[in-house]
Amino acid sequence: MAKKKPRIIGFNHIALEVGDIDKALAFYEKLFAFKLRSKSENMAFIDLGDQFINFSQGRSQAPDDRRHVGLVVDDKEAVRQRLEELEIEILPGRFLDFLDPWGNRIEIVGY
Repeated sequence: MAKKKPRIIGFNHIALEVGDIDKALAFYEKLFAFKLRSKSENMAFIDLGDQFINFSQGRSQAPDDRRHVGLVVDDKEAVRQRLEELEIEILPGRFLDFLDPWGNRIEIVGY
């Protein structure tokens, strides 16, 4: 008799590799309001409701093409405006995607 498989019910965190923790926090703070959970020399954690983003210093791979992280925001158009104001390129396609300075592809989602 096969055992019942555990069901995936959510995620705990996302880890994004960045080149510099302070610069990553400054970049994301230009776009979003967030609460800093904790920070060390080579890591920082920002709250996303019950989940969090873990910025980890040390990205070495090429920019992401299709792999991405989808972040839910309360005002998608406000993010679009901020990206334009900050002259951050919005990637072509039907979604609101951009690359952070380290090549992490971020998709903005509004419910």
